[in-house]
Amino acid sequence: MAATDLSAPETTFVAEPGSHAATTTAVIAAPIENVWRAHVEPDLFVQWWGPAELTSRVETWEPTSGGSWRVVHIDPEGGEYGFRGVYHEVVPQERLIFTFEFEGMPGHVCLETHTFEAVEGGTRVTQHAVFQSVEDRDGMAESGMEAHAPVAMAQLQAVASSL
Repeated sequence: MAATDLSAPETTFVAEPGSHAATTTAVIAAPIENVWRAHVEPDLFVQWWGPAELTSRVETWEPTSGGSWRVVHIDPEGGEYGFRGVYHEVVPQERLIFTFEFEGMPGHVCLETHTFEAVEGGTRVTQHAVFQSVEDRDGMAESGMEAHAPVAMAQLQAVASSL
């Protein structure tokens, strides 16, 4: 990860008991144009998406409606963890809707909607993920989704504010 400024924006993570959904929200101290670029430009995306101790390799990156994506995380020992999905809607500087699947658990696909809103002090980013079951959602939350949310938002802010 190239992001070095890890000042953390206030981040909320909500996963109500019994719900299929999880929502992360933060105000990133950067203009909406920069936050958008950090989501759709692969060289910027890999600088903030995922744990800092992992490196990332983009194998497919088509951020257009109907396009696909695949990113592989690589741990320090060389282990690889693939993630993939399909973009369903891409509205520049407003909304991304795409599927997300960890290849280590095939068939457990969630639908994510990321919205971007210019607000005082930067850009409000809301990431809303809907899972196929409560068990899938709980499994993701327990595997690090909740703990990593503020870290990811800090990494996103570091990248977007450097542009």
